[in-house]
Order: sequence, then structure tokens, then C-alpha cells
Amino acid sequence: MDTKNYHEDLSHIRSMMERSSRFISLSGLSGVVAGLAALIGATYVYFVLKREGIDYFEGGRNFFAPALVWELVLTGVVILVVAVLSGYIFTAHKSRKKGLKIWDATTKRLLATFMIPLITGGVFCLALLFHHLFVWIAPTTLIFYGLALVNAEKYTLTDVKYLGYCQIVLGLFSLFFLGWGLVFWAIGFGVLHIVYGLIMHRKYK
Repeated sequence: MDTKNYHEDLSHIRSMMERSSRFISLSGLSGVVAGLAALIGATYVYFVLKREGIDYFEGGRNFFAPALVWELVLTGVVILVVAVLSGYIFTAHKSRKKGLKIWDATTKRLLATFMIPLITGGVFCLALLFHHLFVWIAPTTLIFYGLALVNAEKYTLTDVKYLGYCQIVLGLFSLFFLGWGLVFWAIGFGVLHIVYGLIMHRKYK
């Protein structure tokens, strides 16, 4: 009996330590929504480029008019907002069900480690945009996003790093097929997010 209580106490302590050191309320459904938003956005971008007479898959260094650049940037912002909002809504709901706080010291550490590579990559992409090096943007976003996920893994679910590794490998691979960046971007931010989200939802529901 004492041995049973001892093991129960250890399990309880281990659970408390896990909750205090890691943000464990990430929702898999938010990944699915983010992935769907990315696929819709990528499809929209393809038809926008086609409307402008640009064949993205030629892999050439196309010149985009300022109005088109702003339309593409706005599309990216909308996708980001949808992903962030869905992430917050689903994660907040899961946190309430678990009786956990969504905003605490662990969350702050998670955001800090996640945002440093992400902001760095964002500035780098702005520089590529400024110099009209558009074919490099898709691989860059995948690589820096993957680095952000791997960096943030220490403060959240361990599974996040595997998604990060996949994004990095996909981004590096796409460097050799620059004309197909939009496809790689759709696979990374769309398909991989959906697959990861479904796996996490089933594993941690």
C-alpha cells in the first residue's frame, strides 16, 4: 500500500513539474486550421500570379509591381492572423478544460524563444523582398520557422521539434528548386501543419 502511494506521489510531483516548466496546452486543432489557411492562401497567391501573367514555376527572377507585392504581403498577413487567432482560441479552450493558465512565466519564455528566430527570419525576408529576390522567400520562411519551433521545444510539447525538423529539411531542399517555392511553402505550412495537428489532437485530446 505504501509503495502504491509512493508511486502515486511521484507521478503527481512529476505532473506538477511538467506543468510548471512546459506549456502543454497547445491544441492540435489550431495546427489543422493554420494548415488549411495556408493552403487556401497559397492557392489564392497562385491565381493572383496567374492573373498577372506570371508563371511562378519558371523559377525566374520576376519583377513584381508594387501593388502586387502589397497584395501578396497582405495575403501573408491575413494567413498569419488566422493562424494566430485559431491557435489562441483553441489553446485557450484547452487550457480552461485542463484548469491551467494560458499566460504565465512559461508562456513568456516559450514566446521569447520562439519569436527570436521568427523575427530574425522575418527581417531577412523583408530584405529579400526589398531586393526583389522573391524566389528565396519561401525557403527562408520554412527554415526560420523550423528553427523557431526547434528552439521553442524546450518550453512546450516535445513533438513540436519534429515539426520543426521537417520544416527545416523541406526549406533546405526547396533551395535547390527555387521555382517551386510556392509548392514547398504549401506543403510545409499547409500539409505538415494539418498532419501534425491531427496527430497531436489524437495524442493529447
